[in-house]
Amino acid sequence: MAAHRKLRARSLSGNTARTAATLALAGAATATAFDGTGHAEPQLTTAQVKTRVDRLYREAETATEKYNGAHEKASAAQHRLNTLRDETARRQDGLNTARDALGAFAAAQYRDGAIAPSWQLALSSSPDRYLDDAAFAERAGHRQAQQVNRVRAELREMERLRGAARVEAQSVRSRQAELKRHKDAVTAKLKQARQLLARLTPPERAKATTGAPAVPVTAGAGGRSAPAPATFGTASPGRATAPIPAPTSRASAAVAYAYRKLGSPYVWGATGPNAFDCSGLIQAAYRSAGISLPRTTYAQINAGRRVSRSQLQPGDLVFFYSGISHVGIYVGNGRMIHAPNPSAPVRVAPIDEMPFAGATRVA
Repeated sequence: MAAHRKLRARSLSGNTARTAATLALAGAATATAFDGTGHAEPQLTTAQVKTRVDRLYREAETATEKYNGAHEKASAAQHRLNTLRDETARRQDGLNTARDALGAFAAAQYRDGAIAPSWQLALSSSPDRYLDDAAFAERAGHRQAQQVNRVRAELREMERLRGAARVEAQSVRSRQAELKRHKDAVTAKLKQARQLLARLTPPERAKATTGAPAVPVTAGAGGRSAPAPATFGTASPGRATAPIPAPTSRASAAVAYAYRKLGSPYVWGATGPNAFDCSGLIQAAYRSAGISLPRTTYAQINAGRRVSRSQLQPGDLVFFYSGISHVGIYVGNGRMIHAPNPSAPVRVAPIDEMPFAGATRVA
């Protein structure tokens, strides 16, 4: 019988060892990638960051306009609820007064014993006086019947008001939940944009948020560097001209207000006087001119008469993107004043830097 010999483990040659080590490292890297640890996100270029940030800002602005619309509706619902509650309180006071009067009348009837009229006449020491009293009692009875009917009507109206108040209270709760959803969407988009921009150097960040290199500087007072002067209302960069006059006094007042607010920060949901979102700036500008406009871009575009791009005049409202999510006020020479996004203040910009969606003339 052949003897069973124990096989001796073969030692790995140099090439075989290197191959095994490579496979082991590859397997570890694959496992790491699948379990989500140790996997660094690829470095983005400035252009890629700008593309992503621009998209996030557009999405945030769309959510902002939805928030503004929901806020407007929530405020209106709360106002209706407060009005109903005030009216209910007034009605309750009237009902209490009517009930007190009926209670006094019932107590008096109980004290008088409600003796039959024929016996009261027979027992009266002064029949003539009794007949006068009986006529008064009949008239008083008619008034009391009217009072009873009034109380019944007040009770019905109170129930109607309470029912309407319950409906409005539910509407307020629904609007508040909608507000929270839109607010959460806005803050999430803006947080993502901030995180992307934080990866860049200051010059790269300026380029990503403005679409151009950082603002050049010139020597200021005392030899210190200062921002180059803005050329608002210019036909071409570098040569200042006076703003083009608006065709009406109200349009002129709105444009003047917008110029005064250049440099104000963008804050979503803000309507001034020190910060604005895009539709908030437009609403505030025309409010200063005595014209009340809706709060949101998609309502503002329907607030006046539509005009074509070739017909634009200073003071017209210009809208952008297919969802009508951005608005500016036209100031002439193919330029507008608008509140761009959280990375840029209220400023003058060409209207062709975004997809044009339409224009409206409100003054």
